[in-house]
Amino acid sequence: MVHNFNNRFTCKQDLGIGLFYFYNNHIISKTKEGVILTFENCSGLLELIHSYYGTIIPFMYTSNRKKSYSFVPTEHFKSSKLFPNFTGYSVVTYDAVNNKVATLEQYFIET
Repeated sequence: MVHNFNNRFTCKQDLGIGLFYFYNNHIISKTKEGVILTFENCSGLLELIHSYYGTIIPFMYTSNRKKSYSFVPTEHFKSSKLFPNFTGYSVVTYDAVNNKVATLEQYFIET
């Protein structure tokens, strides 16, 4: 599937779990150190995603993993059902530990 992505910056949102940069078809996250992401503490983020993209506009998510954090991988199954327009996920890592964590997490991400 090919999409015409127009990645113009829209806005920056500072949520309790981190900073989120919204573009027309892309989100870049900088999650805070030590945060454990769950479906519950991501509810504000999920609401923002819905307000920006709904269930029609295709979007991708990039995690800029400069800080160490974790998420409950099985929780992703709940959120992925909310967004049939979610087309891809990427992780930028800066050390070997976060690279290994990201490699493990990819088995739980459905796009």
